[in-house]
Amino acid sequence: MIIVRQGGDDGQHVPRPGLSRPFLNTRQASHWLGLSVRYLERMRARGEGPSFRRHGRFVFYHIDDLEIWSRSTSGSGIDG
Repeated sequence: MIIVRQGGDDGQHVPRPGLSRPFLNTRQASHWLGLSVRYLERMRARGEGPSFRRHGRFVFYHIDDLEIWSRSTSGSGIDG
């Protein structure tokens, strides 16, 4: 497991998923996709966005699901 220091010197360490843990929480998934946390939450509430799993009150996204969703939405912008 790789440990990543977040923010300043507040002592918080956030485990970074590796091969042994391919699931991301909402904050990690939003960073991976380049979206805001709130936007990802809104998409989830509307039934849009990448597939997710709910474990009790916790929401997790599998990296493969994020990749599939990202690829399916790429190129959907408007070309000038």
